[in-house]
Amino acid sequence: MARQEPRFYAESDELERTGDHPDAAEHFSGYALMGQPFSSGYYLAFRHFRHSSIGPGYRALWVRTPSGNWTVYADAAPELSCARYIGAALDRAVPAAVEIEWEGPAGVTVRVPDLVRWHLELGRSVPTTLLTAMALRMPKPLWRRDSVLQAMGAMAGTMLSAGRMSVCGVTPNGQTFQAQPRRLWQVLETNAVIDGQDAGRAAPLPDQARLGGFWLPQRGIFAADLLVRYPSTSQAQVGTPLEPFEPHGIAE
Repeated sequence: MARQEPRFYAESDELERTGDHPDAAEHFSGYALMGQPFSSGYYLAFRHFRHSSIGPGYRALWVRTPSGNWTVYADAAPELSCARYIGAALDRAVPAAVEIEWEGPAGVTVRVPDLVRWHLELGRSVPTTLLTAMALRMPKPLWRRDSVLQAMGAMAGTMLSAGRMSVCGVTPNGQTFQAQPRRLWQVLETNAVIDGQDAGRAAPLPDQARLGGFWLPQRGIFAADLLVRYPSTSQAQVGTPLEPFEPHGIAE
């Protein structure tokens, strides 16, 4: 499989082999669809973190309804997955099977059985190619400087026509975060059915969505060789580990 294709990097452990370790902060590595808005008002995102410093790797699907309610479905316990950091902004955190199936070098389908089916076709563009080249050449120490990440997020949002983008900030649960996306693609085509309803065409939301300090892009952006770390969970920062957050409204 060609190395420039998203599936290659999604299925490889290249970041983990060459990665940013050891790290005293809680951290995760893998790939993600940062987010995709739809004309119906739905917003979807997914994460597949193959490696976690606090437990098993996991898959998660984020769903925002047109009325603005958020649910995260994950195949790991809430205290070991996304709800640990964004649970305060969720209406529900639901343990569920999350299936991610690659179809060819750039097609992927994400499912929560009997609830969500979401298909995406990914591709490169001039902005994603330039941002990937810059990220791959950035020295590792700069990835931990918030001032650098803030500038990178602002530049990426403009170049990608994705609205405001943030790769560092504060989560709804109060932890600081730093995202390190090294390879980017954009969504060329997408469709989704959510609880029997067609999500519509890809289109920006009237008001850009965010979860705490994490602004969700106004167009579909896929990241591989992705490391996400939470500096405030480092022993050097907090002295003792942060207490896991118990999100409200967990469905049985």
